[in-house]
Amino acid sequence: MEHITLLLAIVVVTALVFDFTNGFHDTANAMATTISTGAMKPKTAVAMSAVLNLIGAFLSVEVAKTISGGIVNEDGIRTEVIFAALVGAILWNLLTWLLGLPSSSSHALFGGLIGAAVMSAGWSSINGGTVVTKVLLPAIAAPLVAGIAAMLATRLTYRINRNVTDPNQLKSTAKGYRAGQIASAGLVSLAHGTNDAQKTMGIITLALVTSGVLAPGSNPPMWVIVSAGVAIALGTYLGGWRIIRTMGKGLTDLQPPQGFAAQTSAATVILASSHLGFSLSTTQSCSGAVMGSGLGRKGGVVRWSTATRMFIAWGLTLPAAGLVGAGAEFLTKQGPWGIAVTAVILVGGSFAIWVASRRQPVDHTNVNDTEGDEPQGVVTTAIAAVQPPPIGVPASEPELISSIPAPASAPDDPARPPAKV
Repeated sequence: MEHITLLLAIVVVTALVFDFTNGFHDTANAMATTISTGAMKPKTAVAMSAVLNLIGAFLSVEVAKTISGGIVNEDGIRTEVIFAALVGAILWNLLTWLLGLPSSSSHALFGGLIGAAVMSAGWSSINGGTVVTKVLLPAIAAPLVAGIAAMLATRLTYRINRNVTDPNQLKSTAKGYRAGQIASAGLVSLAHGTNDAQKTMGIITLALVTSGVLAPGSNPPMWVIVSAGVAIALGTYLGGWRIIRTMGKGLTDLQPPQGFAAQTSAATVILASSHLGFSLSTTQSCSGAVMGSGLGRKGGVVRWSTATRMFIAWGLTLPAAGLVGAGAEFLTKQGPWGIAVTAVILVGGSFAIWVASRRQPVDHTNVNDTEGDEPQGVVTTAIAAVQPPPIGVPASEPELISSIPAPASAPDDPARPPAKV
């Protein structure tokens, strides 16, 4: 019994550590666009996000119930399984943070839990229907819905303001969009706390059920809700600056109207899914919205090489975290020495990743710096080629256009020879 009590305490602490990493890993979801457009100063932005994450943790427990009693069968699942699952989720979170990739903390947790449960009790321990309907389908739908909504909202926004030419009106409009960004960023932070903090609540509740402290199907106790909310808020305040840089500057160059459209669209999708108990990835929703807003502005460029790396990370998250979780569970099954070895691997791996991150530190002082713009790719060039000319520019007479580009020179270079007729 003493071993079980000690192990349960270790699992609770490890779950809160995961919640902490979730906070700084996913700060970019709410604040990357607000910081990149200059609507808020970096430290102020993460402080506001932290407070609203804490408040959001108290708004619902539907997602927590999905995790604690939906994804895996509680019967036959040991407390060690949950510890192994958390090891897989934390290490994947830290690795993708080091690389600056906005992967899903949610899917890292699910992958670790599924991998550890299968290693412990076989595939029968997994509720396949719940995984498909409340994890996999939302993972596909959420970024698409958020991206399409953000693209349409961005186009509508620019269309409404297309006739505004007065400098004072333009300045006033820009201020209005910055204020809207702040409000929508607060809404995303609230939604993030409502959805992501509950995942840790669900994991701790599952650990309490497997240890016999709570009855199956119980809601998270108040102390679990409070501790999960505080942990994710502290992680958010720390700020995952590497991922904020990728989301704010790495995917596309955002203007205030785009940031407002992206954040509003993402917040709507996240809050709706939380109400329905869908444990979707807030990272994927916000990333999809940012890309949609980039496509929605005429002349906007989405950096597809960065997006491709992000898509690959999304696809690898579940299986990679699952493999680590399964390996950790294989060790914990060996007894106390296996649990000790797993804990050492977790601490050692986390420390090694932190040391690697110090080689090129990213913080609030250089989060908006970029290493150089990515050249336009084939897709972006093709999209730009078929866009209509700006309003007010008369169309030229039909003529044959060479497919070979002319030598680069300034548009008004007097040294350029006149074009042959």
